[in-house]
Amino acid sequence: MNVQLKTYKVIPLQMPGLKRLLSYQRTWLRGDVLAGVTVAAYLIPQCMAYGELAGVEPVVGLWAILPPMIIYTLLGSSPQLSVGPESTTAVMTAAAIAPLIAANGGNYASFASLLALMVGVVCIIGYIAKLGFLADLLSKPILTGYMAGVAVIMITGQLGKIGGIGIEANTVSGEVGEFLSQLNRIHWPTLILATLVLFFLFTIQRRFRTAPGPLLAVLLATAAVALFNLDERGVAIVGEIPAGLPQFALPSLSVQDFLPLVASAIGIAIVGYSDNVLTARAFANRNHYKIDANQELLALGTSNLGNGLMQGFPISSSGSRTVIGDSLGSKTQVFSLVALVVVVLVLLFLRPLLAQFPKAALGAIVIYAATKLIEIPEFIRLGQFRRSELFLALITTVGVLLTDILIGVGIAVGLSVIDLFARVARPHDAVLGEVPGLPGLHDIEDWEGAKTIPGLVIYRYDAPLCFANAENFKRRALEAIEAEAVPVEWFVLNTEAIAEVDITAIDTLAELQSELAARNITFAMARVKQDLYIQLKRSQLLQKIGNERIYLTLHTAIAGFSERDRHSSSKVVESDK
Repeated sequence: MNVQLKTYKVIPLQMPGLKRLLSYQRTWLRGDVLAGVTVAAYLIPQCMAYGELAGVEPVVGLWAILPPMIIYTLLGSSPQLSVGPESTTAVMTAAAIAPLIAANGGNYASFASLLALMVGVVCIIGYIAKLGFLADLLSKPILTGYMAGVAVIMITGQLGKIGGIGIEANTVSGEVGEFLSQLNRIHWPTLILATLVLFFLFTIQRRFRTAPGPLLAVLLATAAVALFNLDERGVAIVGEIPAGLPQFALPSLSVQDFLPLVASAIGIAIVGYSDNVLTARAFANRNHYKIDANQELLALGTSNLGNGLMQGFPISSSGSRTVIGDSLGSKTQVFSLVALVVVVLVLLFLRPLLAQFPKAALGAIVIYAATKLIEIPEFIRLGQFRRSELFLALITTVGVLLTDILIGVGIAVGLSVIDLFARVARPHDAVLGEVPGLPGLHDIEDWEGAKTIPGLVIYRYDAPLCFANAENFKRRALEAIEAEAVPVEWFVLNTEAIAEVDITAIDTLAELQSELAARNITFAMARVKQDLYIQLKRSQLLQKIGNERIYLTLHTAIAGFSERDRHSSSKVVESDK
Protein backbone atom coordinates (compact mmCIF):
# COMPACT_ATOMS: atom_id res chain seq x y z
CA MET A 1 0.00 0.00 0.00
CA ASN A 2 1.49 3.31 -1.11
CA VAL A 3 0.96 6.22 1.25
CA GLN A 4 1.20 9.67 -0.30
CA LEU A 5 1.97 12.55 1.95
CA LYS A 6 0.19 15.74 1.04
CA THR A 7 2.47 18.74 0.80
CA TYR A 8 1.39 22.29 1.50
CA LYS A 9 2.83 25.21 -0.36
CA VAL A 10 3.33 28.62 1.11
CA ILE A 11 1.09 31.09 -0.71
CA PRO A 12 3.37 33.57 -2.51
CA LEU A 13 2.70 37.27 -2.02
CA GLN A 14 1.34 38.63 -5.27
CA MET A 15 1.42 42.30 -6.24
CA PRO A 16 -0.78 42.72 -9.32
CA GLY A 17 -0.89 46.49 -8.80
CA LEU A 18 2.90 46.74 -8.84
CA LYS A 19 3.06 44.70 -12.04
CA ARG A 20 0.58 47.08 -13.61
CA LEU A 21 2.63 50.12 -12.57
CA LEU A 22 5.80 48.60 -14.03
CA SER A 23 4.06 48.31 -17.40
CA TYR A 24 2.49 51.76 -17.22
CA GLN A 25 1.64 53.51 -20.51
CA ARG A 26 2.06 57.26 -20.90
CA THR A 27 -1.31 57.54 -22.65
CA TRP A 28 -3.00 56.66 -19.36
CA LEU A 29 -1.45 59.57 -17.43
CA ARG A 30 -3.91 62.31 -18.38
CA GLY A 31 -6.97 60.29 -17.33
CA ASP A 32 -5.32 59.12 -14.11
CA VAL A 33 -4.23 62.62 -13.07
CA LEU A 34 -7.62 64.20 -13.83
CA ALA A 35 -9.42 61.39 -12.01
CA GLY A 36 -7.05 61.61 -9.04
CA VAL A 37 -7.47 65.35 -8.51
CA THR A 38 -11.25 65.16 -8.84
CA VAL A 39 -11.55 62.14 -6.56
CA ALA A 40 -9.41 63.95 -3.97
CA ALA A 41 -11.72 66.95 -4.16
CA TYR A 42 -14.65 64.64 -3.52
CA LEU A 43 -13.12 62.45 -0.82
CA ILE A 44 -11.78 65.24 1.43
CA PRO A 45 -15.18 66.34 2.75
CA GLN A 46 -16.65 62.86 2.29
CA CYS A 47 -14.00 61.10 4.39
CA MET A 48 -14.22 63.78 7.07
CA ALA A 49 -17.94 63.10 7.21
CA TYR A 50 -17.30 59.36 7.45
CA GLY A 51 -14.88 60.02 10.29
CA GLU A 52 -17.75 61.73 12.10
CA LEU A 53 -20.00 58.81 11.16
CA ALA A 54 -17.52 56.32 12.64
CA GLY A 55 -17.45 58.29 15.88
CA VAL A 56 -13.89 59.64 15.62
CA GLU A 57 -12.56 63.11 14.85
CA PRO A 58 -13.23 64.24 11.26
CA VAL A 59 -9.50 64.51 10.51
CA VAL A 60 -9.16 60.78 11.27
CA GLY A 61 -11.31 60.21 8.20
CA LEU A 62 -8.54 61.81 6.14
CA TRP A 63 -5.82 59.88 7.96
CA ALA A 64 -7.70 56.66 7.21
CA ILE A 65 -7.42 57.24 3.47
CA LEU A 66 -3.61 57.39 3.38
CA PRO A 67 -2.34 53.83 4.15
CA PRO A 68 -5.05 52.10 2.04
CA MET A 69 -4.23 54.19 -1.03
CA ILE A 70 -0.61 53.08 -0.98
CA ILE A 71 -1.21 49.46 0.02
CA TYR A 72 -4.07 48.80 -2.39
CA THR A 73 -2.11 50.34 -5.25
CA LEU A 74 0.45 47.56 -4.79
CA LEU A 75 -1.72 44.60 -3.77
CA GLY A 76 -5.15 45.26 -5.27
CA SER A 77 -6.31 43.42 -8.38
CA SER A 78 -8.61 46.22 -9.58
CA PRO A 79 -7.01 49.15 -11.43
CA GLN A 80 -10.00 51.40 -10.71
CA LEU A 81 -11.33 50.65 -7.23
CA SER A 82 -11.10 53.50 -4.72
CA VAL A 83 -10.47 52.18 -1.20
CA GLY A 84 -10.70 54.02 2.08
CA PRO A 85 -13.37 55.19 4.53
CA GLU A 86 -16.85 54.08 3.48
CA SER A 87 -20.29 54.67 4.92
CA THR A 88 -21.26 51.09 5.79
CA THR A 89 -18.08 50.15 7.64
CA ALA A 90 -18.10 53.56 9.34
CA VAL A 91 -21.63 52.96 10.64
CA MET A 92 -20.70 49.45 11.78
CA THR A 93 -17.60 50.77 13.54
CA ALA A 94 -19.68 53.24 15.53
CA ALA A 95 -22.30 50.55 16.27
CA ALA A 96 -19.61 48.19 17.60
CA ILE A 97 -17.67 50.65 19.75
CA ALA A 98 -20.33 52.98 21.15
CA PRO A 99 -21.92 50.39 23.49
CA LEU A 100 -18.48 49.43 24.89
CA ILE A 101 -17.59 53.06 25.57
CA ALA A 102 -20.98 53.67 27.18
CA ALA A 103 -20.64 50.61 29.42
CA ASN A 104 -16.97 50.67 30.37
CA GLY A 105 -15.50 53.95 29.12
CA GLY A 106 -12.16 54.04 27.34
CA ASN A 107 -10.38 55.67 24.43
CA TYR A 108 -12.66 55.64 21.39
CA ALA A 109 -9.83 56.20 18.90
CA SER A 110 -7.87 53.24 20.32
CA PHE A 111 -10.91 51.01 19.99
CA ALA A 112 -11.32 52.09 16.35
CA SER A 113 -7.67 51.35 15.55
CA LEU A 114 -7.85 47.98 17.29
CA LEU A 115 -11.00 47.11 15.32
CA ALA A 116 -9.20 47.97 12.06
CA LEU A 117 -6.34 45.64 13.03
CA MET A 118 -8.79 42.84 13.81
CA VAL A 119 -10.69 43.32 10.53
CA GLY A 120 -7.36 43.14 8.72
CA VAL A 121 -6.43 39.89 10.46
CA VAL A 122 -9.83 38.35 9.62
CA CYS A 123 -9.43 39.23 5.94
CA ILE A 124 -5.88 37.87 5.77
CA ILE A 125 -6.99 34.61 7.40
CA GLY A 126 -9.69 34.44 4.74
CA TYR A 127 -7.07 34.99 2.05
CA ILE A 128 -4.85 32.20 3.38
CA ALA A 129 -7.87 29.88 3.55
CA LYS A 130 -8.90 30.95 0.01
CA LEU A 131 -12.35 32.04 1.14
CA GLY A 132 -12.87 34.57 -1.62
CA PHE A 133 -15.70 32.47 -3.01
CA LEU A 134 -17.81 33.26 0.09
CA ALA A 135 -18.62 36.68 -1.37
CA ASP A 136 -20.97 34.84 -3.72
CA LEU A 137 -23.23 33.97 -0.77
CA LEU A 138 -24.45 37.57 -0.67
CA SER A 139 -26.97 37.66 -3.47
CA LYS A 140 -28.08 40.82 -5.23
CA PRO A 141 -31.47 41.04 -3.42
CA ILE A 142 -29.77 40.68 -0.04
CA LEU A 143 -27.22 43.40 -0.78
CA THR A 144 -29.90 45.70 -2.19
CA GLY A 145 -32.02 45.34 0.93
CA TYR A 146 -29.07 45.57 3.28
CA MET A 147 -27.74 48.75 1.71
CA ALA A 148 -31.17 50.34 1.89
CA GLY A 149 -31.33 49.58 5.60
CA VAL A 150 -27.84 50.98 6.16
CA ALA A 151 -28.81 54.11 4.23
CA VAL A 152 -31.77 54.74 6.56
CA ILE A 153 -29.47 54.26 9.57
CA MET A 154 -27.02 56.76 8.08
CA ILE A 155 -29.76 59.33 7.52
CA THR A 156 -31.30 59.05 10.99
CA GLY A 157 -27.82 59.21 12.49
CA GLN A 158 -27.35 62.69 11.05
CA LEU A 159 -30.63 64.20 12.31
CA GLY A 160 -28.92 65.71 15.35
CA LYS A 161 -26.15 67.32 13.28
CA ILE A 162 -28.44 68.90 10.69
CA GLY A 163 -30.91 70.04 13.35
CA GLY A 164 -28.34 71.38 15.79
CA ILE A 165 -29.75 69.34 18.67
CA GLY A 166 -28.32 66.60 20.84
CA ILE A 167 -29.67 63.07 20.27
CA GLU A 168 -28.65 60.34 22.67
CA ALA A 169 -30.47 57.37 21.10
CA ASN A 170 -28.56 54.91 18.89
CA THR A 171 -31.42 53.11 17.13
CA VAL A 172 -33.42 54.24 14.11
CA SER A 173 -36.73 54.48 15.95
CA GLY A 174 -35.09 56.09 18.96
CA GLU A 175 -33.29 58.73 16.89
CA VAL A 176 -36.43 59.61 14.91
CA GLY A 177 -38.55 59.73 18.06
CA GLU A 178 -36.05 61.90 19.93
CA PHE A 179 -35.71 64.25 16.94
CA LEU A 180 -39.50 64.68 16.65
CA SER A 181 -39.81 65.27 20.38
CA GLN A 182 -37.28 68.14 20.17
CA LEU A 183 -38.63 69.97 17.15
CA ASN A 184 -39.13 73.07 19.29
CA ARG A 185 -35.38 73.08 20.07
CA ILE A 186 -34.13 72.94 16.46
CA HIS A 187 -31.35 75.40 15.71
CA TRP A 188 -32.73 76.99 12.56
CA PRO A 189 -29.48 78.46 11.14
CA THR A 190 -27.96 74.96 11.30
CA LEU A 191 -31.00 73.32 9.68
CA ILE A 192 -31.20 75.95 6.94
CA LEU A 193 -27.49 75.55 6.18
CA ALA A 194 -27.83 71.74 5.96
CA THR A 195 -30.92 72.06 3.74
CA LEU A 196 -29.14 74.43 1.35
CA VAL A 197 -26.16 72.06 1.16
CA LEU A 198 -28.44 69.13 0.32
CA PHE A 199 -30.27 71.18 -2.32
CA PHE A 200 -26.95 72.21 -3.85
CA LEU A 201 -25.64 68.62 -3.91
CA PHE A 202 -28.72 67.21 -5.64
CA THR A 203 -28.76 70.08 -8.13
CA ILE A 204 -25.09 69.60 -9.00
CA GLN A 205 -25.61 65.85 -9.33
CA ARG A 206 -28.47 66.36 -11.77
CA ARG A 207 -26.75 68.91 -14.00
CA PHE A 208 -23.01 68.28 -13.64
CA ARG A 209 -22.44 64.60 -12.81
CA THR A 210 -18.63 64.73 -12.76
CA ALA A 211 -18.32 67.98 -10.77
CA PRO A 212 -16.86 67.72 -7.22
CA GLY A 213 -20.21 68.62 -5.63
CA PRO A 214 -19.34 67.77 -2.01
CA LEU A 215 -16.16 69.86 -2.08
CA LEU A 216 -17.94 72.83 -3.64
CA ALA A 217 -20.78 72.50 -1.13
CA VAL A 218 -18.45 72.47 1.87
CA LEU A 219 -16.39 75.38 0.52
CA LEU A 220 -19.56 77.43 0.04
CA ALA A 221 -20.80 76.41 3.49
CA THR A 222 -17.44 77.38 5.00
CA ALA A 223 -17.60 80.73 3.20
CA ALA A 224 -21.09 81.26 4.62
CA VAL A 225 -19.78 80.53 8.13
CA ALA A 226 -17.04 83.13 7.70
CA LEU A 227 -19.24 85.71 5.96
CA PHE A 228 -22.19 85.58 8.33
CA ASN A 229 -20.29 84.56 11.51
CA LEU A 230 -22.47 81.48 11.78
CA ASP A 231 -20.16 79.84 14.31
CA GLU A 232 -20.92 82.72 16.66
CA ARG A 233 -24.64 82.09 16.03
CA GLY A 234 -24.36 78.50 17.25
CA VAL A 235 -23.53 76.61 14.05
CA ALA A 236 -21.09 73.88 15.06
CA ILE A 237 -17.81 73.65 13.11
CA VAL A 238 -15.08 71.00 12.92
CA GLY A 239 -12.69 73.13 14.97
CA GLU A 240 -8.94 72.90 15.35
CA ILE A 241 -7.30 70.04 13.44
CA PRO A 242 -4.09 68.42 14.73
CA ALA A 243 -1.04 69.35 12.70
CA GLY A 244 0.80 66.90 10.47
CA LEU A 245 0.11 63.36 9.41
CA PRO A 246 -0.90 60.27 11.39
CA GLN A 247 1.80 58.57 13.43
CA PHE A 248 2.59 54.89 13.89
CA ALA A 249 0.94 53.68 17.10
CA LEU A 250 -0.13 50.32 18.51
CA PRO A 251 -3.54 50.41 20.24
CA SER A 252 -2.96 50.06 23.99
CA LEU A 253 -5.95 47.94 24.96
CA SER A 254 -6.32 44.83 27.11
CA VAL A 255 -7.70 41.39 26.33
CA GLN A 256 -10.95 42.46 27.97
CA ASP A 257 -11.26 45.16 25.31
CA PHE A 258 -10.29 42.75 22.54
CA LEU A 259 -12.81 39.93 23.07
CA PRO A 260 -16.06 41.95 22.71
CA LEU A 261 -14.90 43.20 19.30
CA VAL A 262 -14.28 39.77 17.72
CA ALA A 263 -17.84 39.33 16.41
CA SER A 264 -17.88 42.94 15.22
CA ALA A 265 -14.60 42.50 13.35
CA ILE A 266 -15.91 39.41 11.56
CA GLY A 267 -19.13 41.20 10.60
CA ILE A 268 -17.31 44.28 9.32
CA ALA A 269 -14.86 42.09 7.37
CA ILE A 270 -17.73 40.23 5.68
CA VAL A 271 -19.63 43.37 4.72
CA GLY A 272 -16.51 45.35 3.79
CA TYR A 273 -15.15 42.56 1.62
CA SER A 274 -18.51 41.94 -0.04
CA ASP A 275 -18.82 45.62 -0.95
CA ASN A 276 -15.19 45.67 -2.07
CA VAL A 277 -15.35 42.66 -4.39
CA LEU A 278 -18.80 43.44 -5.82
CA THR A 279 -17.83 47.01 -6.72
CA ALA A 280 -14.58 45.76 -8.24
CA ARG A 281 -16.45 43.14 -10.27
CA ALA A 282 -18.98 45.68 -11.54
CA PHE A 283 -16.29 47.91 -13.02
CA ALA A 284 -14.29 44.93 -14.27
CA ASN A 285 -17.32 43.78 -16.27
CA ARG A 286 -17.93 47.28 -17.56
CA ASN A 287 -14.35 47.80 -18.74
CA HIS A 288 -13.52 44.24 -19.80
CA TYR A 289 -10.86 43.11 -17.35
CA LYS A 290 -10.79 40.59 -14.51
CA ILE A 291 -10.22 40.82 -10.79
CA ASP A 292 -9.04 38.19 -8.34
CA ALA A 293 -11.61 37.76 -5.54
CA ASN A 294 -9.12 36.09 -3.20
CA GLN A 295 -6.45 38.72 -3.87
CA GLU A 296 -9.00 41.34 -2.82
CA LEU A 297 -9.11 39.72 0.61
CA LEU A 298 -5.36 40.21 0.96
CA ALA A 299 -5.48 43.81 -0.31
CA LEU A 300 -8.37 44.75 1.98
CA GLY A 301 -6.81 42.97 4.95
CA THR A 302 -3.42 44.65 4.66
CA SER A 303 -5.10 48.02 4.06
CA ASN A 304 -6.99 47.66 7.33
CA LEU A 305 -3.82 46.54 9.11
CA GLY A 306 -2.13 49.70 7.86
CA ASN A 307 -4.97 51.80 9.20
CA GLY A 308 -4.89 50.02 12.54
CA LEU A 309 -1.22 50.89 12.92
CA MET A 310 -1.68 54.50 11.75
CA GLN A 311 -4.54 55.70 14.00
CA GLY A 312 -7.28 54.89 11.50
CA PHE A 313 -10.48 52.81 11.55
CA PRO A 314 -11.93 49.97 9.40
CA ILE A 315 -12.33 50.74 5.71
CA SER A 316 -13.61 49.20 2.51
CA SER A 317 -14.19 50.56 -0.99
CA SER A 318 -16.20 53.53 -2.21
CA GLY A 319 -18.52 53.05 -5.15
CA SER A 320 -19.11 56.79 -5.55
CA ARG A 321 -15.39 57.63 -5.73
CA THR A 322 -14.81 54.73 -8.12
CA VAL A 323 -17.60 56.00 -10.36
CA ILE A 324 -16.05 59.48 -10.47
CA GLY A 325 -12.62 58.07 -11.35
CA ASP A 326 -14.06 55.85 -14.06
CA SER A 327 -16.07 58.70 -15.62
CA LEU A 328 -12.89 60.79 -15.87
CA GLY A 329 -10.81 58.06 -17.50
CA SER A 330 -8.91 56.34 -14.66
CA LYS A 331 -6.88 53.43 -16.02
CA THR A 332 -4.66 52.41 -13.09
CA GLN A 333 -4.19 53.02 -9.37
CA VAL A 334 -1.98 55.98 -10.26
CA PHE A 335 -5.18 57.98 -9.83
CA SER A 336 -5.18 56.93 -6.14
CA LEU A 337 -1.57 58.04 -5.74
CA VAL A 338 -2.45 61.44 -7.25
CA ALA A 339 -5.38 61.75 -4.82
CA LEU A 340 -3.03 60.78 -1.97
CA VAL A 341 -0.65 63.64 -2.80
CA VAL A 342 -3.53 66.12 -2.86
CA VAL A 343 -4.82 64.94 0.54
CA VAL A 344 -1.34 65.21 2.09
CA LEU A 345 -0.96 68.76 0.78
CA VAL A 346 -4.31 69.68 2.29
CA LEU A 347 -3.35 68.17 5.66
CA LEU A 348 -0.03 70.00 5.72
CA PHE A 349 -1.01 73.43 4.45
CA LEU A 350 -4.81 73.89 4.44
CA ARG A 351 -5.74 72.91 7.99
CA PRO A 352 -7.21 76.33 8.91
CA LEU A 353 -9.68 75.94 6.06
CA LEU A 354 -10.72 72.47 7.19
CA ALA A 355 -11.19 73.72 10.77
CA GLN A 356 -14.01 76.02 9.58
CA PHE A 357 -16.03 73.24 7.96
CA PRO A 358 -19.56 73.29 9.48
CA LYS A 359 -20.63 69.93 10.89
CA ALA A 360 -24.10 70.44 9.44
CA ALA A 361 -22.55 70.39 5.96
CA LEU A 362 -20.75 67.14 6.74
CA GLY A 363 -24.02 65.67 7.97
CA ALA A 364 -25.72 66.75 4.76
CA ILE A 365 -22.98 65.03 2.71
CA VAL A 366 -23.57 61.78 4.60
CA ILE A 367 -27.32 62.02 3.92
CA TYR A 368 -26.60 62.75 0.26
CA ALA A 369 -24.35 59.69 0.02
CA ALA A 370 -26.97 57.57 1.83
CA THR A 371 -29.66 58.37 -0.72
CA LYS A 372 -27.51 56.78 -3.41
CA LEU A 373 -27.59 53.47 -1.51
CA ILE A 374 -31.40 53.22 -1.73
CA GLU A 375 -32.04 51.80 -5.19
CA ILE A 376 -35.81 52.07 -5.66
CA PRO A 377 -35.61 50.99 -9.36
CA GLU A 378 -33.74 47.87 -8.23
CA PHE A 379 -36.52 46.96 -5.77
CA ILE A 380 -39.03 47.37 -8.61
CA ARG A 381 -36.91 45.21 -10.92
CA LEU A 382 -36.65 42.48 -8.28
CA GLY A 383 -40.44 42.47 -7.86
CA GLN A 384 -40.99 42.23 -11.61
CA PHE A 385 -38.52 39.36 -11.89
CA ARG A 386 -39.64 37.20 -8.96
CA ARG A 387 -41.58 38.05 -5.80
CA SER A 388 -39.32 35.90 -3.65
CA GLU A 389 -36.34 38.08 -4.67
CA LEU A 390 -38.20 41.22 -3.61
CA PHE A 391 -39.21 39.54 -0.34
CA LEU A 392 -35.56 38.74 0.44
CA ALA A 393 -34.57 42.36 -0.18
CA LEU A 394 -37.38 43.78 1.97
CA ILE A 395 -36.92 41.35 4.86
CA THR A 396 -33.20 42.18 4.91
CA THR A 397 -33.96 45.89 5.08
CA VAL A 398 -36.40 45.36 7.94
CA GLY A 399 -33.93 43.08 9.72
CA VAL A 400 -31.20 45.72 9.57
CA LEU A 401 -33.56 48.44 10.84
CA LEU A 402 -35.19 46.48 13.66
CA THR A 403 -32.06 44.77 15.02
CA ASP A 404 -28.49 45.69 15.78
CA ILE A 405 -26.69 46.32 12.50
CA LEU A 406 -24.32 43.39 13.09
CA ILE A 407 -27.30 41.10 13.56
CA GLY A 408 -28.55 42.53 10.28
CA VAL A 409 -25.35 41.27 8.67
CA GLY A 410 -26.08 37.82 10.05
CA ILE A 411 -29.63 37.98 8.76
CA ALA A 412 -28.37 38.96 5.31
CA VAL A 413 -25.86 36.12 5.14
CA GLY A 414 -28.34 33.65 6.61
CA LEU A 415 -31.03 34.59 4.11
CA SER A 416 -28.58 34.26 1.24
CA VAL A 417 -27.62 30.75 2.37
CA ILE A 418 -31.25 29.76 2.96
CA ASP A 419 -32.23 31.03 -0.48
CA LEU A 420 -29.39 29.08 -2.07
CA PHE A 421 -30.19 25.96 -0.03
CA ALA A 422 -33.87 26.16 -0.99
CA ARG A 423 -32.99 26.23 -4.68
CA VAL A 424 -30.75 23.18 -4.29
CA ALA A 425 -33.22 21.29 -2.09
CA ARG A 426 -36.23 21.92 -4.36
CA PRO A 427 -34.91 22.47 -7.89
CA HIS A 428 -36.71 22.41 -11.21
CA ASP A 429 -37.16 19.03 -12.87
CA ALA A 430 -38.43 17.89 -16.27
CA VAL A 431 -39.68 14.91 -18.21
CA LEU A 432 -38.20 15.12 -21.70
CA GLY A 433 -40.06 14.31 -24.88
CA GLU A 434 -40.28 15.01 -28.59
CA VAL A 435 -41.87 18.15 -30.04
CA PRO A 436 -43.26 17.93 -33.63
CA GLY A 437 -41.07 19.95 -36.00
CA LEU A 438 -38.44 20.75 -33.35
CA PRO A 439 -35.15 18.84 -33.13
CA GLY A 440 -33.93 17.37 -29.86
CA LEU A 441 -35.68 16.57 -26.59
CA HIS A 442 -37.52 19.17 -24.51
CA ASP A 443 -39.47 19.63 -21.29
CA ILE A 444 -42.95 18.37 -22.16
CA GLU A 445 -44.54 21.00 -19.91
CA ASP A 446 -42.94 23.82 -21.91
CA TRP A 447 -44.23 22.82 -25.35
CA GLU A 448 -47.74 22.21 -26.57
CA GLY A 449 -48.00 18.87 -28.35
CA ALA A 450 -44.85 17.47 -26.74
CA LYS A 451 -44.98 13.75 -26.06
CA THR A 452 -42.75 11.23 -24.37
CA ILE A 453 -41.53 8.12 -26.18
CA PRO A 454 -44.02 5.36 -25.25
CA GLY A 455 -42.58 3.10 -22.57
CA LEU A 456 -39.61 5.42 -21.91
CA VAL A 457 -39.27 8.18 -19.28
CA ILE A 458 -36.29 10.48 -19.68
CA TYR A 459 -36.12 12.46 -16.44
CA ARG A 460 -33.91 15.47 -15.69
CA TYR A 461 -33.24 16.82 -12.18
CA ASP A 462 -31.69 20.28 -12.33
CA ALA A 463 -29.37 20.20 -9.29
CA PRO A 464 -26.54 18.11 -7.83
CA LEU A 465 -27.89 15.23 -5.76
CA CYS A 466 -27.17 15.43 -2.05
CA PHE A 467 -28.68 14.74 1.37
CA ALA A 468 -30.82 17.88 1.10
CA ASN A 469 -32.76 16.82 -1.98
CA ALA A 470 -32.33 13.05 -2.31
CA GLU A 471 -35.82 12.15 -1.04
CA ASN A 472 -37.37 14.96 -3.07
CA PHE A 473 -35.64 13.60 -6.17
CA LYS A 474 -36.88 10.05 -5.57
CA ARG A 475 -40.46 11.15 -4.94
CA ARG A 476 -40.63 13.33 -8.05
CA ALA A 477 -38.99 10.66 -10.21
CA LEU A 478 -41.62 8.11 -9.16
CA GLU A 479 -44.37 10.68 -9.76
CA ALA A 480 -43.04 11.19 -13.29
CA ILE A 481 -43.35 7.44 -13.90
CA GLU A 482 -46.89 7.30 -12.46
CA ALA A 483 -47.95 10.21 -14.70
CA GLU A 484 -47.31 8.20 -17.88
CA ALA A 485 -50.38 6.78 -19.64
CA VAL A 486 -48.39 3.93 -21.25
CA PRO A 487 -46.71 1.44 -18.87
CA VAL A 488 -43.08 2.44 -18.35
CA GLU A 489 -40.38 -0.06 -19.30
CA TRP A 490 -37.28 2.15 -19.05
CA PHE A 491 -36.42 5.05 -16.78
CA VAL A 492 -33.43 7.11 -17.95
CA LEU A 493 -31.97 9.70 -15.56
CA ASN A 494 -30.49 12.62 -17.48
CA THR A 495 -27.57 13.67 -15.26
CA GLU A 496 -26.40 16.78 -17.15
CA ALA A 497 -27.04 18.92 -14.04
CA ILE A 498 -25.75 16.32 -11.58
CA ALA A 499 -22.03 16.96 -11.40
CA GLU A 500 -21.53 15.04 -8.15
CA VAL A 501 -23.35 13.08 -5.45
CA ASP A 502 -22.89 12.32 -1.77
CA ILE A 503 -23.39 9.00 -0.02
CA THR A 504 -27.04 9.82 0.82
CA ALA A 505 -27.75 10.37 -2.86
CA ILE A 506 -25.93 7.14 -3.77
CA ASP A 507 -28.14 5.19 -1.38
CA THR A 508 -31.26 6.89 -2.74
CA LEU A 509 -30.30 6.02 -6.33
CA ALA A 510 -29.74 2.43 -5.25
CA GLU A 511 -33.17 2.33 -3.60
CA LEU A 512 -34.81 3.79 -6.70
CA GLN A 513 -33.07 1.26 -8.94
CA SER A 514 -34.24 -1.60 -6.71
CA GLU A 515 -37.83 -0.39 -6.61
CA LEU A 516 -37.92 0.00 -10.38
CA ALA A 517 -36.36 -3.41 -10.90
CA ALA A 518 -39.12 -4.92 -8.72
CA ARG A 519 -41.62 -3.34 -11.13
CA ASN A 520 -39.72 -4.66 -14.20
CA ILE A 521 -38.55 -1.14 -15.12
CA THR A 522 -34.98 -0.78 -16.34
CA PHE A 523 -32.98 2.01 -14.68
CA ALA A 524 -30.36 3.78 -16.85
CA MET A 525 -28.34 7.00 -16.73
CA ALA A 526 -27.39 9.33 -19.58
CA ARG A 527 -24.96 12.21 -20.03
CA VAL A 528 -22.84 10.95 -17.13
CA LYS A 529 -19.77 13.13 -16.59
CA GLN A 530 -16.41 11.59 -15.76
CA ASP A 531 -16.41 12.78 -12.13
CA LEU A 532 -19.87 11.34 -11.55
CA TYR A 533 -18.88 8.09 -13.25
CA ILE A 534 -15.91 7.71 -10.88
CA GLN A 535 -18.15 8.30 -7.85
CA LEU A 536 -20.63 5.69 -9.09
CA LYS A 537 -17.79 3.24 -9.53
CA ARG A 538 -16.29 3.89 -6.07
CA SER A 539 -19.66 3.41 -4.40
CA GLN A 540 -20.24 0.11 -6.29
CA LEU A 541 -23.56 1.48 -7.55
CA LEU A 542 -22.20 1.18 -11.08
CA GLN A 543 -22.03 -2.61 -10.69
CA LYS A 544 -25.66 -2.68 -9.57
CA ILE A 545 -26.90 -0.52 -12.43
CA GLY A 546 -24.68 -2.21 -14.99
CA ASN A 547 -22.04 -0.47 -17.07
CA GLU A 548 -24.10 -1.17 -20.21
CA ARG A 549 -26.85 1.08 -18.81
CA ILE A 550 -24.57 4.14 -18.60
CA TYR A 551 -24.88 6.29 -21.74
CA LEU A 552 -22.85 9.29 -22.85
CA THR A 553 -25.75 10.95 -24.69
CA LEU A 554 -29.53 10.92 -24.67
CA HIS A 555 -29.59 9.63 -28.26
CA THR A 556 -27.53 6.56 -27.36
CA ALA A 557 -29.88 5.94 -24.43
CA ILE A 558 -32.88 6.10 -26.78
CA ALA A 559 -31.03 3.78 -29.16
CA GLY A 560 -30.51 1.36 -26.27
CA PHE A 561 -34.23 1.46 -25.55
CA SER A 562 -35.02 0.81 -29.23
CA GLU A 563 -32.57 -2.09 -29.30
CA ARG A 564 -34.52 -3.51 -26.38
CA ASP A 565 -37.62 -3.46 -28.59
CA ARG A 566 -35.88 -5.27 -31.45
CA HIS A 567 -34.27 -7.72 -29.03
CA SER A 568 -37.69 -8.50 -27.54
CA SER A 569 -39.21 -8.88 -31.03
CA SER A 570 -36.49 -11.33 -32.09
CA LYS A 571 -37.19 -13.41 -29.00
CA VAL A 572 -40.91 -13.55 -29.90
CA VAL A 573 -40.09 -14.68 -33.47
CA GLU A 574 -37.75 -17.42 -32.20
CA SER A 575 -40.41 -18.69 -29.80
CA ASP A 576 -42.97 -18.86 -32.65
CA LYS A 577 -40.63 -21.04 -34.61
